[in-house]
Amino acid sequence: QIPKTKSQIRSIRVIRSISNFIEMVFYLKYRPQKVSELDSEEVREKLSSVLSSKRTIPHAFLFTGPKGLGKTSAARILAKAINCTNRKPGEIEPCNKCLQCKSIATGANLDVLELDGASNRGIDEIRDLREKIRLSPVSAFKKVYIIDEVHMLTSEAFNALLKTLEEPPSHASFILCTTEAHKVPPTIVSRCFQINFPQAKLAELTRSLRR
Repeated sequence: QIPKTKSQIRSIRVIRSISNFIEMVFYLKYRPQKVSELDSEEVREKLSSVLSSKRTIPHAFLFTGPKGLGKTSAARILAKAINCTNRKPGEIEPCNKCLQCKSIATGANLDVLELDGASNRGIDEIRDLREKIRLSPVSAFKKVYIIDEVHMLTSEAFNALLKTLEEPPSHASFILCTTEAHKVPPTIVSRCFQINFPQAKLAELTRSLRR
């Protein structure tokens, strides 16, 4: 039934606002904070393989897959693992207790920057990023740039980003996330360690719900 009075409309808006707030609270409360808490077994295994290796962690990652599968959550976990002051070589999980882990989790870390590709899609924004990335980290081991919806960048912006990926500063890492991998130029893809985020299986969802 469609509401007809202003009072009914206001009541519905209030209910929707409360519902959205509750959803946000639950989302933040249960957002994965460790590799082991991610839904996809495939993603967990690939990240674990990278982090447990004695080799240098790749300077650029590309996370691909539909919306809502944990790409940004995984990016933050990876940023924590890279900068965790208590994590020893070969260990997978960030401690989630040191200053770096806590500040990254709350979005307050000055060296971990999240950019929206749709809002920062031009060459000027990427040029600005290239200038700032030359500066050393404020307090972390590495600067980590998380670029969401990277496929939204213009061709010129991709070309500028490519130059940075080809010769990255030793103190910088990139995590590119996209829901449309086919729109990311092959030159960018070839310089990233790609992890695909598939739809969660029933067993994986059950595991997450139990957690």
